[in-house]
Amino acid sequence: MELSEFNKYAHEIVDWITEYYRHIEDFAVKSPVSPGDIIRNLPEAPPSAGEPMEDILTDFRQKILPGMTHWQSPNFFAYFPANSSYPSLLAEFLTASLGAQCMSWETSPAATELEEQVMKWLIGMIGLPSDWSGVIQDTASTATLAAFICARERATGFSVNEEGFSSYRKFRIYCSSEAHSSIEKGAKIAGIGKQNVVRIPIDANLAMIPGELEKQIQSDISQGYFPLCIVAAIGTTGTTAIDPLLPIAKISERYKTWLHIDAAFAGTALVLPEYRWMIEGIELADSFVFNPHKWMFTNFDCSAYFVKDKETLVRTFEVLPEYLKTAAGNRVNNYRDWGIPLGRRFRALKLWFVLRSFGIEGIQERIRKHIQLAVWFEMQVAQHPDFELMAPRSVNVVCFRYKPSPVTDQDQLNRLNMELKESINATGNIYLSHTKVHDCTTLRMVVAQTQVEQRHVEKAWNKIINIAATLG
Repeated sequence: MELSEFNKYAHEIVDWITEYYRHIEDFAVKSPVSPGDIIRNLPEAPPSAGEPMEDILTDFRQKILPGMTHWQSPNFFAYFPANSSYPSLLAEFLTASLGAQCMSWETSPAATELEEQVMKWLIGMIGLPSDWSGVIQDTASTATLAAFICARERATGFSVNEEGFSSYRKFRIYCSSEAHSSIEKGAKIAGIGKQNVVRIPIDANLAMIPGELEKQIQSDISQGYFPLCIVAAIGTTGTTAIDPLLPIAKISERYKTWLHIDAAFAGTALVLPEYRWMIEGIELADSFVFNPHKWMFTNFDCSAYFVKDKETLVRTFEVLPEYLKTAAGNRVNNYRDWGIPLGRRFRALKLWFVLRSFGIEGIQERIRKHIQLAVWFEMQVAQHPDFELMAPRSVNVVCFRYKPSPVTDQDQLNRLNMELKESINATGNIYLSHTKVHDCTTLRMVVAQTQVEQRHVEKAWNKIINIAATLG
């Protein structure tokens, strides 16, 4: 492809993107295809000769697009948001165009220094201690794994990095029974073992019970285990429950464990001063993660990871072969040493575009609006005789279920709510997902998509009650 041809198709693609967003509500939000439908329309082997870009774009529209779920649709209320925004999209164009490998200051000084600055901005925006340091990771799962490895190395005097698990230690990691699956995955990868992830009971708000945490730690110590790390959730995945950070932090301080805070989704709400109560006690923690690529309108992937002690982080991950040595040395941040991968994308650019384009007030306004829409939806559920709320709403996720008065059997209610969810999603008009709350199938209404308005939430509620009525 010559540059002139690139220019032609680049303009066509931008025009297509503009029309896509203009008409995104016309698409079935959840892809209706069945397993195998897409691959059956793809050739068995790649072409031996190059094909015209016009044909490739036609196949994109005809063969790929029908198999896509439209996460940017304002009718998307499932799972969690993976929000984009127009400023973020523009930055992604530039990032892809530059094609920079931003592993160190030497390889792209602006990428490193912009990342350093936007992370300082975020520290102030969400109320973290001013002396903490931040780095952009790809996902919260990677950040949590980094926290576990740092905790492991601090506890062993960095000996596992040097010698492996030559002197075996029976480490323990603690989290609530509602915590994210990435904790178990991280424990497996870090060599701790999933059997050493201890899930602590929860209270009526579905949050970790500090007293139960301390009892478990004491029991483990008496049995020869080493309490390594506590993970507190500021917004669990299923219900966005908020673990009580301050009492958990005091327990962590007492037993000298690493305290990691997983605020992947709900952490964005910390831009609102009225939600800073969620991180009371943050100064006692060791690390914190939240994802701008979830609720801060920044394209996936962009996970903001913060640490109290950056020296432990760098010492844990630093590797310095000859080809990476530079004159700048330790006078600069080389973010390749702040996490697991060597290679790094220029993620800071899109975050910078978003923060400058929206401004703090613009982000606050949008987040407050989402929470207000969730409050409206919560009120509709609470007032309807055939529906009930299943968990306290902390931010913008409403957990509820259909419970018509004649039905009291829990298994039947579970089946009924799964049928309701599948029937709703089959329409293509809205998309919901579910979780389990005390073994009860629970529907989740996540009001967080960048462009969502009152009319979308009202349409969703009407669709839910109308389809529920047809189930009898």
